Amino acid sequence: MIELEVSGIAHGGEAVGRLEGKACFVDGAMPGERVRGEVVKDAGAWARVELAEVLAPSPQRVDPPCPLFGACGGCQWQFAAYPAQLEWKRSILAGQLAHLGRVQDPPVRDTVAPGEPFRYRNRVDFRVASGRPAFSRRRSHLLQPVDDCLLLHPALADLPARLGDLGEATGITLRVAAATGARLAIVHGEVPAQAADWGCGVVSRQRHRLTPVIGPGHLVETVAGVPLRITGDAFFQTHTAGAEAMVALVEEALAPRDGETLLDAYAGGGLFGLTVGRRASRVIAVESSPLAAGDLRHNAGKAPVPVRVVEGKVEAVLPHLEGGWDVAVVDPPRTGLGEAGVQAVAAGRPRALAYVSCDPASLARDTRTLAAAGYRLDWAAPVDLFPQTFHIETVAAFTAG
Repeated sequence: MIELEVSGIAHGGEAVGRLEGKACFVDGAMPGERVRGEVVKDAGAWARVELAEVLAPSPQRVDPPCPLFGACGGCQWQFAAYPAQLEWKRSILAGQLAHLGRVQDPPVRDTVAPGEPFRYRNRVDFRVASGRPAFSRRRSHLLQPVDDCLLLHPALADLPARLGDLGEATGITLRVAAATGARLAIVHGEVPAQAADWGCGVVSRQRHRLTPVIGPGHLVETVAGVPLRITGDAFFQTHTAGAEAMVALVEEALAPRDGETLLDAYAGGGLFGLTVGRRASRVIAVESSPLAAGDLRHNAGKAPVPVRVVEGKVEAVLPHLEGGWDVAVVDPPRTGLGEAGVQAVAAGRPRALAYVSCDPASLARDTRTLAAAGYRLDWAAPVDLFPQTFHIETVAAFTAG
């Protein structure tokens, strides 16, 4: 056993302290605490410590409200007061931009809290264990059955307990449109007979095929006054108020003008292109998922400005588009843009770029690549789309320099 003074939070959500110069990572500890634990991995320059006891707790430590916390793998930070979580996310983002992005004094804003720290998720993806909805247990491949999750939107909260025996289904996705309260269940495998009693739309997913069983198979969410169709389990931000906050930040970063073309890369169903793009004169929206591209075309049909939908990978299709773009928003997957994506977007010479990121490390690496391409980071705003977890969403503003 060792005793350790904890000084910070590392990317990935663990607390970190130093003992005889070695970085020690402790899951479940908080900065400012003194803890006792056992070294379970020693990698030479760093070690991982399993927390055994908090000897001097932080005044920001709280009792986790969920009875499954610690067993369920969904949340990591329920033991921390919410203001502490917000500051940790700001600190982690700044640290990654400094370390990996090589940005001196990173211009990171305070974390935006778009709503309450519980009951925010408009979507949940369950696996099935013995016919019941379940999450993966923490640090395990075993499953933890769940009747309620404190992160679920209030309109979804009662649904897991109403599902009954899910039979041979392997998974189920539940989602809600926060604007209307309409709900949808996407069953992976055979839909059980009692699905008619769930009080929601139902879709069957068999491999890559979605078949509506009850209702039209989609929801309509409204963000910044724009209705957006979301079909089946197509991607959409899991925090509707957070999506509103990010739209506002993207609009601030780009400030599109009349006569300009806005590029929306990794467009999904059009969250940014169809909201922020209303201030431009033309939108080019690029999306590689056929399911999301179908929603994008549908949603673009009601846009007040012309929207060109291009289906394909960003780095593959952008080099073949003529005319360039004046401003651009990108929302890449966790791996980020990468060098090819940066080059493809920068080739259009946008005067401003809004980068929506779900991983501070990939954002930091791309910030360095964007700097080499002539783009300066003006500010980065973490947005807490995932309270109680270490996941960080960010909107970063770049301008050509």
